[in-house]
Amino acid sequence: MWHKATLEITTRGKGLYDITAQVQAQVTASGVGDGMCFVFVPHTSASLVLNENWDPTARADLESAFERLVPEEQAWFQHTLEGSDDMPAHIRAALTLPSVAIPIDEGRLALGTWQGIYLFEHRRRPHRRRVLVWIWG
Repeated sequence: MWHKATLEITTRGKGLYDITAQVQAQVTASGVGDGMCFVFVPHTSASLVLNENWDPTARADLESAFERLVPEEQAWFQHTLEGSDDMPAHIRAALTLPSVAIPIDEGRLALGTWQGIYLFEHRRRPHRRRVLVWIWG
């Protein structure tokens, strides 16, 4: 049995957006007790990460690390048609993941105690991002 849904996530710009509750709501709506949940973001300047969801400084540190790893305004970037944050956003998305697969156990996402699912927006300006959720069980 498959259940699928599309989430619309509005971002305010760069950062991590916790989508765990929205994904879990789809698992609940599916009625699947045991199975798999596949989450995919069809964008090249946003990605998905599983990260610490209790202490907000963990998210801040991850965001800060990516700012240092792939800084904007680099003279060697050629792909700048959409702005100085465009190519860094593509690189950051390539370093993370467009999808995650999470087991479902007794109707709940089998995440670790402190794990959350995050949409990682890599562009400065606000966007409306689609997140595809497919549940099998």
